[in-house]
Amino acid sequence: MKEAVYIGGTASVGPDLQELMGSVARGDHDAFAQVYDVVSGPVLGLVRSVLRDPAQSEEVAQEVLVEVWRTASRFQAARGSAMSWVLTLAHRRAVDRVRSAQASAAREHKAALLDRTPAFDEVTEQVETRLEREQVRRCLRTLSELQRESVTLAYYRGLTYREVAELLAVPLGTIKTRLRDGLIRMRDCLGVTS
Repeated sequence: MKEAVYIGGTASVGPDLQELMGSVARGDHDAFAQVYDVVSGPVLGLVRSVLRDPAQSEEVAQEVLVEVWRTASRFQAARGSAMSWVLTLAHRRAVDRVRSAQASAAREHKAALLDRTPAFDEVTEQVETRLEREQVRRCLRTLSELQRESVTLAYYRGLTYREVAELLAVPLGTIKTRLRDGLIRMRDCLGVTS
């Protein structure tokens, strides 16, 4: 069996980590300082291996050590070593930070996609426009030839009533009557209520 090697020299003589955790649970600041010295390095190393970001790793390691101070009374030596308990807290906190960051990124991505989507459905708008055009064409076919010709010249070619009358060589009053009657029939056909 190999002998444990301590990097800082020989093993320190004094209370072990389990005993120190009991003292920390009772509010002993000196015991916590000793626990801190023993576990801070492994906690930071574990957290950094999960997070990869030095600044966030230091922040999470600090949160873990504060949690150790607050919850030391929850440690049960019968369920495992104190170091395992502290490292479990560290790992859980680091994973929570990763999940939180991923959820935040997903929310931001979703919000960005919602910002890019148009306020209306373009396909629906195009379909409705086509349907309206087809309905207008169908209603134009119900007009007499004289009415259809007058409406087409006035509304699709943009001619004034006088220009339509001159182009068709018909009195202005006749054109106005054709247009009025044609528009009334169009309105009824399209189901427009005024």
